[in-house]
Amino acid sequence: MMFIYQCVFFGLFLTASAKFVWKHHNNDELPIVLEEIHEKCPNITRIYALSEPSVRNVPLYVIEFTETPGFHQPYKPEVKYVGNIHGNEVLGRELLLGLADYLCEQYLNNDASIRALVHKTRIHLLPSMNPDGWQLSTSFGGQDYLIGRGNNHSVDLNRNFPDLDAITFEFERLGINHNNHLLKDVTRLAAPLEPETRAVMRWIMSIPFVLSAAMHGGDLVANYPYDESKSGALASEYSASPDDDTFKELAMAYASAHADMASAARPGCHINSRDETTAYNFGKQGGVTNGAAWYSLKGGMQDFNYLATNAFEITLELGCKKYPLESELENEWNRNREALLAYLWKAHIGIKGIVSDDTGFLDNAIISVVNITGHNPKPIRHDVTTGTYGDYYRLLTPGRYEVTASHVGHYPAQRIVNVPKHQTSARILNFKLEPIRYEDGALFFDPPFVHYPHFIGEQPRIYKRSLFEKVTKSFLQAKENTKQ
Repeated sequence: MMFIYQCVFFGLFLTASAKFVWKHHNNDELPIVLEEIHEKCPNITRIYALSEPSVRNVPLYVIEFTETPGFHQPYKPEVKYVGNIHGNEVLGRELLLGLADYLCEQYLNNDASIRALVHKTRIHLLPSMNPDGWQLSTSFGGQDYLIGRGNNHSVDLNRNFPDLDAITFEFERLGINHNNHLLKDVTRLAAPLEPETRAVMRWIMSIPFVLSAAMHGGDLVANYPYDESKSGALASEYSASPDDDTFKELAMAYASAHADMASAARPGCHINSRDETTAYNFGKQGGVTNGAAWYSLKGGMQDFNYLATNAFEITLELGCKKYPLESELENEWNRNREALLAYLWKAHIGIKGIVSDDTGFLDNAIISVVNITGHNPKPIRHDVTTGTYGDYYRLLTPGRYEVTASHVGHYPAQRIVNVPKHQTSARILNFKLEPIRYEDGALFFDPPFVHYPHFIGEQPRIYKRSLFEKVTKSFLQAKENTKQ
């Protein structure tokens, strides 16, 4: 840690001006820029490094923006942007440095929207997940389509995460309703985890992220789960997640706020060819795509977030050029700025709340959701769980939902909620659960063994202890009658 601060000190000594400059910042300059931003906005920022550095011992720096840096607060969703996963795809790295400077400057300028965003959200920006690949790509001129893509072990970091898609697909085939936090179900890895991968995994498992985006380059599209096809097809197979509608809304939020990501009139990207037939324009489909419908990949960071944690992550392909010219960076910032901000606000859609009982907060409570907007109730088979403070965040599209909170040793509770359009704050839905008294004979009727008919109404539906006592007495009475 002392090394970090020494670098920062000497960097500040050499850099007189704290004004942000649009350029390709090298691995020594990156922490200096972050420290300059922190110096300008010390009360709303914090700089930290992930648990492990890169293969070549370069720290993976994060800058955090929030009203109380360093602390998670209930009702305040956590969001992250990750750039430069592939070392030769560099635009995201510079956009995140620019975004950090912009958030600080606009906060100081009393921009009402930015101040509200910072006060209501905890934002984490990791400009470079792959500084070693960036260095290799830059050393070779930054124009090769592959050089520097992987880390210093030549491993593609976006293929290096545990393949949780295969696990969830197998559970679906077997009819097993186990659809979240699947890391504990991994029995073997396809390849050893790289230090950068391990560091990011620890990061996302230790902070209760709600929303995330990973930044790439080579095309212009917002990509959403699943990235892996269910049949094994290499391309052109739509692989829908249980939250397909929500993911499409998240991807559209970025694409529609971008200068032309969603434009059907813009040119497509030439992939390894100048042939017009290979230049497909994703703007024709709104600037978004399902991952596997484009091409299937295993071990991606996007799907790992969704299946290992509560975080909803999409992948942003930021442009045809993987390594744009320095003179193009500011224009790219202007093209992406509103989209970057609009996406951060999507952490505030759906519902949020706290689950507790008479003793206090309940962590690891399960939040299950059924979409009852139409005539046929549709369960969303991907649950989220509560954190240390009993708080949960459930991203949802506008509609009507039945929400169930359950926890081991407690009667579950259900509520009905309407999620409106154009949210800037999630609907608050708190639950206070009642412990099961096993001495009263309720053990045999502990959910999920008791099934209740579907209920639609405005009032909360709570499974009271008195109901179970009544069922127990009826059961025992019937048993006595058979003896007579």
